[in-house]
Amino acid sequence: MFDIIYLLEMIGIVAFAVSGMIVARSKNMDPVGVFTIGFITALGGGTLRDLMMDNHPLYWIKHQEQPILILAIAIVFSYWRRAERIRESGIVFPDAIGLGIFSILGAQLALDLGHSWFIASLLGVMTGTFGGLLRDTLCNEVPYIFRKDQIYASISFAGCWLYFVCQWLLESETIALTVGLLFIVFVRMLAVRFDIRLQRDAHQQH
Repeated sequence: MFDIIYLLEMIGIVAFAVSGMIVARSKNMDPVGVFTIGFITALGGGTLRDLMMDNHPLYWIKHQEQPILILAIAIVFSYWRRAERIRESGIVFPDAIGLGIFSILGAQLALDLGHSWFIASLLGVMTGTFGGLLRDTLCNEVPYIFRKDQIYASISFAGCWLYFVCQWLLESETIALTVGLLFIVFVRMLAVRFDIRLQRDAHQQH
């Protein structure tokens, strides 16, 4: 199970880092900016989680291969000309993958450290959304988590609770993790594809 979790972490890091670098390139940032935004997007949520739970050393400090991987991706993104053609809308899929993976893994770690379902769900949401919040803020964009036309944090929150319930009912960590993760990714993609929102403006309802 540890190997599966570590693999998911690396996939989530790549996905979030790529989403950050796409935005950074769209803002004409230099290689240092591309790396910084990718690093913050990929590891910002986990850093906040570890700080709030007093979990030291920080996970990415303990696993230096993660920032090294982000650096390698940043070098490719900075000098790969086709990266300039990737539109900012291209972040939706990698961002959804990162949201799903880090929300569930953040909640799982909180449970492992003895926290309640409710606290674990909040920590899962923080882990999944904080990196993207920093990415958008630093790139002068309204963060997904605050946009009226986006369902984001609520999907993460619901996915964490689905993970808890599946784990309790099925007593299978692997199945519960898979169900929770896929729920977040697919619902996020469906929400973007079909413009599903929690609230619509009054003029759109008539």
